Amino acid sequence: MSNIAALEADIAQRRARLARTLDELTTRATPSNIAKREVDKAKARFADATTTPEGDLRVERIAAAVAVVAVVVALRVLRGRRRR
Repeated sequence: MSNIAALEADIAQRRARLARTLDELTTRATPSNIAKREVDKAKARFADATTTPEGDLRVERIAAAVAVVAVVVALRVLRGRRRR
């Protein structure tokens, strides 16, 4: 009989682990949690791109990004004027 009791205990432990795993997967898969993870990743990439490991700003990279945005905006404005 001890074998049956051991098997039942093993099954109960596996069910509990499976339930925890399913709960964790459900939590991870919610849209709000997915969005939060992506926002956190984007913030980290931005911080890595704009600061040195010591925490100083990388002015040359920030200036380059601002220049690219300015060119894109200027091109859109010019295209908008040509269509009129």
